[in-house]
Amino acid sequence: MASLNDWVEGARLRTLPAAAAPVFIGMGGAAYLGGFSFWRSALALLVGLLLQVGVNFANDYSDGVRGTDEHRAGPPRLTAGGGASPRTVLTIALSCFGLAGLLGLVLLWISGQWVLLIPGVAAVVAAWFYTGGRHPYGYMGVGLSELFVFLFFGLFATVGTTWVQVPSAPARLWVGATGVGLLSIALLFINNIRDIPTDKLSGKRTLPVRLGDSRSRLAYYGLVIVGVCAGTVAAPGFLGSLCTLVVLAALAVIAARPVWQGASGRDLLHPLKMTGILTLAYGLLVGGFLALAGF
Repeated sequence: MASLNDWVEGARLRTLPAAAAPVFIGMGGAAYLGGFSFWRSALALLVGLLLQVGVNFANDYSDGVRGTDEHRAGPPRLTAGGGASPRTVLTIALSCFGLAGLLGLVLLWISGQWVLLIPGVAAVVAAWFYTGGRHPYGYMGVGLSELFVFLFFGLFATVGTTWVQVPSAPARLWVGATGVGLLSIALLFINNIRDIPTDKLSGKRTLPVRLGDSRSRLAYYGLVIVGVCAGTVAAPGFLGSLCTLVVLAALAVIAARPVWQGASGRDLLHPLKMTGILTLAYGLLVGGFLALAGF
């Protein structure tokens, strides 16, 4: 039987910054525009976190029943490791999606922004078919995984959080959304770079598998560099831009150094963690300086 720690590990806390960071920027954007709402922001954050946890458990279930996780280099999964039945893991995943959908509907009802229902439903569908269904796009390696991460955990999560509070999206907000979307892709990339050898064995064709180890690492560096630059531009004011650049650049170096030095397998868990911290810091800094500029 899986322990509480196993379930926490199954939720993959290292990936949660990808869900929280864009919401923080969106909150800052709402404050920047003079319409911040604590409760609407809290609902948006819960929706984002539940969707991410749902994706993680759905991935655990789908990869487990396919046998993809039998040779993985990272921590053992609940389904593949036999810690929980596939049915139980699937139930948890669907429960997360269902609760996220319910809270999302409450948020749309409060705000009246029903136009966001379409991308919201699309986000849930994309979350399931990442590794679920007969032909999961996460196994194709054609860039759909990265595109959807950019759209839903970058643009939609950021601008949508602002939009349910203030129906406006200035250029600065789009720049911030672009940067956090790129860092979220970097988080996905470093996870898949770690799994290149085992994904090849199991037939999982992620984009890093197709690109190869060296080119995937170069892509990771590019995503991080452009993401940091976008954050520097999105943070308002000279002091905001300078502080954002210094902090994010320092974290980026810490995250990327082991990747540059050729770390592989479980040694990439630390860069994965640091990329998550970099993404979270991005959201807090850009969102924080946007909020300060609005007060």
